[in-house]
Parts: sequence; structure tokens; C-alpha cells
Amino acid sequence: MTSAAELRGHYDVTDVPSIVRGSVLLGLLESVIVLVFSVVSRYLDGPIETILLALILLAGLAAVTLLPGIWTQARTIEGIAGAAGIGLGAAFLFLLVDVVLLQNIGTYTNRWWQIGGSTWWYHPVWWMVGTFLPWQGAWILANQAERTGRVSAVAAFGTAVVFALVAAVAAVLVGFPGAGWNLPTFGVAFLPGLALATGLSVLGTRRS
Repeated sequence: MTSAAELRGHYDVTDVPSIVRGSVLLGLLESVIVLVFSVVSRYLDGPIETILLALILLAGLAAVTLLPGIWTQARTIEGIAGAAGIGLGAAFLFLLVDVVLLQNIGTYTNRWWQIGGSTWWYHPVWWMVGTFLPWQGAWILANQAERTGRVSAVAAFGTAVVFALVAAVAAVLVGFPGAGWNLPTFGVAFLPGLALATGLSVLGTRRS
């Protein structure tokens, strides 16, 4: 029986082995990024810590947002949904690694407890965000391909970052609860920033 992925040729690669493989790769990558982030957060301080954490955060956001859509070669809702599926599978794999390993090796600081009261509070947040980011990222890539015939991960991520910075500054200026001139504010602002970038990417596309 011919699969839908085979019928689509070289795009919308959503066969089960590809989704599982992508989920495992992305989940392991997320685990490494969180481990490095926690080590830097524990053992460094001052401007060096902030700079390194910012670079790690940007790298992590870019990977989770764009890699699934690149792997599925998203062009239609099939590939976009496949990218979201990779994100969801990766989130569950990361949470397994987190519970079994990362929470037990002593790199997490008490900041986790200060934020949520435990190291479990972020688990439902992680799988929701871990699915939302690839979904939106694949949507942007698909819209780029529809509009110009090619995709640009740099342009997609750069647009999302610009919108995130605008959202973060706006949140601070209007006194949004918890907002400040810091990385957590940018991290949260990346979510509406990415949504705005997705909305912008729709302009100029023709969807039947």
C-alpha cells in the first residue's frame, strides 16, 4: 500500500518511522540543551552567564521551532501536523530523560523551586510549548515555500525574534506582571512573537 508521504514525493514526509526518528533526535537535543543551560546557570554568574544563557536559549528555540518542519519538509497541513507531532514526541522523551536523569544529577539550581515550588511544574508547560513551537515554525516554512518556492530558516527565526523583542519591550513598558529586562521575559515573549511571525508569513500566499 502506497503511503501518503510517498505520494507527495519529496515533501510532507510524515511516515511513522520519520516522525519517531525526528522525535527521538529532537528530544535528545532538548535534553542536551537543558543540561548545558543548567550547568551554565549553576556555575557561572554575571554578564558571562547572561550572554551564554542567551545564546543557548536562542539555539534551543531555533532548533525546536524549525527542525521538525525542515525534517518533514512541510508544505501542506500534513507536513505541518507532522512537525507538531515530532515536537510532542520530543517533549515526552525529554520529560522522561528529565525525570530519570536531569533532576537527579545536581545541576538544577533552587531557581526552579523559587519559580514553581517544585521541578514538576514545567512538565505540562513543556509539552504544550514543545508542540506549539514546531507547529508554528513549520507553518512559516510552508508559507515561505508557497510564496517564493523556497524556505529560509534564518528569515523565519529572525522574524520571530524581532516580534518577540517587540512583545517583550511592550510587556515591560505596560507593566505586565512578572515582565522585566531579562531572558525569562524574552522566552515567554517568543510565543506571541512566533505567532505574529506566522501571521505575517501568511501574507502573499494563496491557499485553496
